[in-house]
Formats: sequence, C-alpha cells, structure tokens
Amino acid sequence: MEIIKQKYLFIALDMDSKQEVDRFLSYFTEEKIAVKVGMELFYRLGPSLISELKAQGHTIFLDLKLHDIPTTVERAMKQLARLEVDMVNVHAMGGLAMMRAAKRGLENGTPSGKSVAKIIAVTQLTSTTDNILKHEMAVDLPLDKHVLHLCHQAQLAELDGVVCSALEVPLIKEHCGPSFETVTPGIRLKSDAANDQARVVTPNKARELGSDAIVVGRGITQAKDPLKAYHNYLKEWSN
Repeated sequence: MEIIKQKYLFIALDMDSKQEVDRFLSYFTEEKIAVKVGMELFYRLGPSLISELKAQGHTIFLDLKLHDIPTTVERAMKQLARLEVDMVNVHAMGGLAMMRAAKRGLENGTPSGKSVAKIIAVTQLTSTTDNILKHEMAVDLPLDKHVLHLCHQAQLAELDGVVCSALEVPLIKEHCGPSFETVTPGIRLKSDAANDQARVVTPNKARELGSDAIVVGRGITQAKDPLKAYHNYLKEWSN
C-alpha cells in the first residue's frame, strides 16, 4: 500500500484512555482517516486498539521508535508485523545493523499474502535543538548534518524513509533522492501554540518544503471541534 505518496495527514492519538479515543473518533464516523498510535496509547491498550482501528478502516502508523540490540528489535518487529499496520518505525540512532534487523523482522513477520508495512527511521526529535545536540548528546555536527547522516544510514538499511522536521526535508531530498520518504511532525497552524516542539512549521510550509506526510496532534485532538480543525489542516496541507 502506497501510504505516504498519497500525502497523508496523520492525526496523533496521544491520549490516556479508550474513552478519550472513542470520544475523539466519534467526530469521524463518516471519514476514514490516518492516525498515529504512539507509545502512550499502545502501552495502555495494546493490539486490541489496533484491531479496532483497522476494523474502522483507518490507516495506522504505529509509532513505537524501536531502539535496542538488533536481535531484540528484529524479534519485536516480527511481532508488530502481525498487527498489519500500514507504517512502523525505529530510531536511526540504533545503528545500521539494528535497522536492517528491523526490516528483516518486519518482512518475515508479515502474514503471507499481506503487504509489508512501510518502515521509517526517527532521526532527531522535533524537540531537539543544536544546543541539546552539542551539549547533551556530545554530537559536534550541526543538527541538519547529523540528521542527514542518519538518513544515509537509513538508506543503507533499505528503509523507506525517515521521521524528521519539515525544515530538513529539502536537504534530505537533495542528498537522498525524491523517493526517500519524509514524515514530518511539528506541524502547527499559525494560530496554534508550539508547546514542547522547537522546530515547527505550518501545513502549507511543510508542503512547500516537500514533506511526503505530516503528523498533527494537539492542534486537532484538543480543538473544540476536532472535525473542523482536521479539515482546516487538511485544506492547508492539500492546496
């Protein structure tokens, strides 16, 4: 399934309970949307939530950012493959061998006759700054160059693309090619607060920069009218 090339807008279901998820999705009974399920929700509700979202016809990005020794990640990804989501990810900082193991586990765990999920790698979080990179992570490279280095590692591992800031997309496309896919969180309308993300852009700017997919959380999930907010984001992203 070609998920990203359809320019998806993934809604981050960063919620505490099944009741919150159900309340939010009640606004979308007439629509099939793309959702991102992260650690917070998956650790609480597990595979049953994925099965329910699949039954409702939604596209699912399972955002668990696997990061461990290659054998552990391979075995974990083999289990996640059985959930038949549309996209999964690992952390690029885990290294080349780990990313290759993740892809191998994903392919081997996918049920016969089913499409293998897209697999992408997280580069640097959108909360990371040059100051954090240098003084807390002891990385001397500038942020954009370190992200590009991680992208090259993901390419060598034959992953489909990366999670990155939209601000880094032009550089990634230039060096990794147009088919190397970029999923970009840190998306806000001009009227929204940045909250804990440092590198944020609008949906329109993300489109101009060449993002293949965007991830939106609180701007939609915490809106008074989530459906209206979703269409506001979608309109700016799609135009």
